[in-house]
Amino acid sequence: MVKITKEDALKYHERDGRPGKIEVVPTKPYRTQTDLSLAYSPGVAFPCLEIQQTPNDAYKYTDKGNLVAVISNGTAVLGLGDIGAMSGKPVMEGKGLLFKIYGGIDVFDIEIDEKDPEKFCETVERIAPTFGGINLEDIKAPECFYIEERLKKSLDIPVMHDDQHGTAIISAAGLKNALEVAGKDISKIKLVVNGAGAAAISCTKLYCALGVKKENIVMLDSKGVITADRENLTEQKKLFATTRKDVHTLEEAIKGADVFLGLSKGNILTKDMIRSMADNPIVFALANPVPEISYEDAMDSRPDVLISTGRSDYPNQINNVIGFPYIFRGALDVHAKAINEEMKLAAVNAIADLAKQPIPDIVNEVYHVTDLQFGPKYFIPKPVDPRLITEVSAAVAKAAMDSGVARTPIKDWDKYKQELRQKLGLETKQTQKLHETARQHPQKVVFAEGGHPTMMKAAVQAKNEGICYPILLGNPDRINRMAQRLKLDLNGIEIIDMRADQEQGRRATYAKHLAEKRQRQGYTFQEAYDKMYERNYFGMMMVEYGEADAFITGLYTKYSNTIKVAKEVIGIRPGYKTFGTMHLINTKKGMYFLADTLINRHPTDDILVDVARLSAHTARFFNTDPVIAMISYSNFGTDEVGSPVSVHKAVERMQELYPDLPIDGEMQVNFALNRELRDDKFPFTRLKGKDVNTLVFPNMSSANCCYKLLQSLQPDSEIIGPIQMGLNKPIHFTDFESSVNDVVNITAVAVIDAYVEKIKKQNEK
Repeated sequence: MVKITKEDALKYHERDGRPGKIEVVPTKPYRTQTDLSLAYSPGVAFPCLEIQQTPNDAYKYTDKGNLVAVISNGTAVLGLGDIGAMSGKPVMEGKGLLFKIYGGIDVFDIEIDEKDPEKFCETVERIAPTFGGINLEDIKAPECFYIEERLKKSLDIPVMHDDQHGTAIISAAGLKNALEVAGKDISKIKLVVNGAGAAAISCTKLYCALGVKKENIVMLDSKGVITADRENLTEQKKLFATTRKDVHTLEEAIKGADVFLGLSKGNILTKDMIRSMADNPIVFALANPVPEISYEDAMDSRPDVLISTGRSDYPNQINNVIGFPYIFRGALDVHAKAINEEMKLAAVNAIADLAKQPIPDIVNEVYHVTDLQFGPKYFIPKPVDPRLITEVSAAVAKAAMDSGVARTPIKDWDKYKQELRQKLGLETKQTQKLHETARQHPQKVVFAEGGHPTMMKAAVQAKNEGICYPILLGNPDRINRMAQRLKLDLNGIEIIDMRADQEQGRRATYAKHLAEKRQRQGYTFQEAYDKMYERNYFGMMMVEYGEADAFITGLYTKYSNTIKVAKEVIGIRPGYKTFGTMHLINTKKGMYFLADTLINRHPTDDILVDVARLSAHTARFFNTDPVIAMISYSNFGTDEVGSPVSVHKAVERMQELYPDLPIDGEMQVNFALNRELRDDKFPFTRLKGKDVNTLVFPNMSSANCCYKLLQSLQPDSEIIGPIQMGLNKPIHFTDFESSVNDVVNITAVAVIDAYVEKIKKQNEK
């Protein structure tokens, strides 16, 4: 699990002179006097009058239909308890951020300094007309039960207390699938629930709706088993009070149980307790950040246990973000009056069903980059699964329609799902999917500039996130001093000083291998041995010789030198004359691939053909069908000198070689990216009716300028690269401008690249 320090957290929240995590962004033009007159006075009067006549027109003329209030009084914040409304504001802002990035939903966080449930409800009721939905957050039990029930009755918009129902929905989906894996009948299982707060009560209610029998449930609170004869029970606890006289402690209750649900505190469940459970026991240890029993201890207790935790570093994470953005998304999109039980159950079933479908992957399915499949280690979808927004939101919206709480029904479900993907800009989650995929199969990655602060931080972050097993090249004393100064934990990270005396044998082995490989190009052993003192030669030889899987370089070294070393040590893939690099640009319109951004300065038509071929291959690597426009300053032969001629020839060659590949040019970039304009002016193009996603530029200068211009104009846009195309092994580049996150992203790409190469070699045997 990633270690978070107080200093890092505070710096994150206050950095760049912009405190907090959210902002309000205009969605309409505002630059001219006409724009402002339409936005405010006098133009704004017209939608006001329309809404006065037809109140539901607020969904038509305002952001009400995409606006949720995250409301709290700060009485039960995370694991912090009653810290007050103002102190809880960072959490509410964070919840708003999750709503936005996962569901495309706008949020106002509202902190109400009021503990009295009646007054709290009155405040919410008065501000409710602003919103299309209300997410109650971090309100303590038992008040949260009353508050939610009252607001559900008094308001005509969706209201949900996520601490209750979010955990309930996700864990219910997990329970449904875990029981299928274990081969158990939900109506016959014995369930032990440790914890009796809002989440535990809501989870147990939902489990009963799925088929769990109340007489088979034992619930415990801090005083022990909740029995029917105990005095002063709340109404919620009475629902699950047992009449059994033979159980008083968790140890007694869990004997012979099929399922344990923990929503209490860490380390209260022992290995012996799990051993006393029934065959194929299901353990949901959801206390955070420390579960009731660690994943390692649970797995060590018996091999047949099925376990979920709330942690992201173990399988089957119960994470509320799998649910609440998509539940509200579906409810908002039909202008629902409520989130009812039918909608919750629809979300449960959609999430459960999604885990049984073929696993989506950043890498094309033909590479089989991940072995995740429905079973003991995967019965809950991953939070980054791009299908959640379409499958869960659509299921919730349909349930709202079927149960009669939808104001605006959806008629075309395929169109609706397409709009969801476009609205969210799913490709902007590319980094998350890259990291998730890399975590499935971490590889040994060598970082050339091991003493560089950026490279070192990236290696530590990549290791903490489980992306790779890092190896730092450099002087150990300097690296450790730098790590101490940066407060970085290098435990578990290998450091290799390629210039140290103890590395003589490895240098000699590498030199011999390189000299034999390049002997027809004038290499001698001594020359090769001398080069092994250089980090790029040594690191690439680690990959070439099989002692590492991938190599990251570039923060110190000029590209020209790195390119030379890569060609000598690794070599270009058979069938190609060159290699290149690509940058991925993620936008709301989709993901775009730009090449060649760093390697080939003045490519000939032969080189452009190779770059186009490699670009198509790389797009498929990222599970995208390439639609390629070859860019120039002219269109389809209008200029007969200079670079357009090379591009034109390259297009002809590509179309001959790959008659089914959608590729055309040369064309200006505005025609490439505007399908309607292109189809109108050039109806003959092979790209007719298609949206271009891959741009091959006539030279490195134009490609490099393009991606850096986009990066400068849109600093918040997601740009991944450079991604190496065409070398024999996973050698990837950065540059001196790269941030820690840039290097981590390239590391994830390198890991996937390395794993794909291994799979391909296995398949060839």
